[in-house]
Amino acid sequence: MTEGIFITATGTDIGKTYISGLLVKNLRKKGIDCGYYKPVLSGAEEVDGKLIPGDCRHVLNTAGIDLDPADCASYIFKPAVSPHLASKDISLVKILKDFELIKSNYDFWVVEGAGGIICPLNLSDDPVIMADLIKIMGFDVIIVADSGLGTINSTVLTVEFAKQKNIAIKGIIMNNFDENNFMHIDNKKSIEKLTGVKVIATVKTNAKDIEL
Repeated sequence: MTEGIFITATGTDIGKTYISGLLVKNLRKKGIDCGYYKPVLSGAEEVDGKLIPGDCRHVLNTAGIDLDPADCASYIFKPAVSPHLASKDISLVKILKDFELIKSNYDFWVVEGAGGIICPLNLSDDPVIMADLIKIMGFDVIIVADSGLGTINSTVLTVEFAKQKNIAIKGIIMNNFDENNFMHIDNKKSIEKLTGVKVIATVKTNAKDIEL
């Protein structure tokens, strides 16, 4: 069985890519042969007619991996919209086939989702959301949450939905955490108390490393 972790979040622009980069970097520094994969990416840059998956490039640069960013994603879209709006043809079968071809390249994988755990991949007659992809890939999740106002509500809802879908949660990582901010400190305590899930790391804004 392929070992790895799936990175999801309480919403969009919470810091999944930033945290993924720090995680891959940290694991590789500890001697773990860790790779990175992002099945679906929206909001790619276009350079000389070629789409560049910026999230993949960021993680690879952070972790010091010399690889074409385009090799880290199955679907790359230019519009910065939900995947189901970017394409009607996203296939879990293709994602699994693509991952099957590369999974032996590394001993451990950090797989990053798009948007939050309910982000739609396909809203046809048989809807597919990010949680379906997580389950079919078979990885436990780490939930990335913001540290500021409103995070208790969004984090608890994300945790409860994951539990409802029988997705195992390894922990929560709080991004943009200020250890001197009384609200951030209370948010951490409240999230752990209400969810029963451990906050396994807090990450300061623009941190260069992560401590797990």
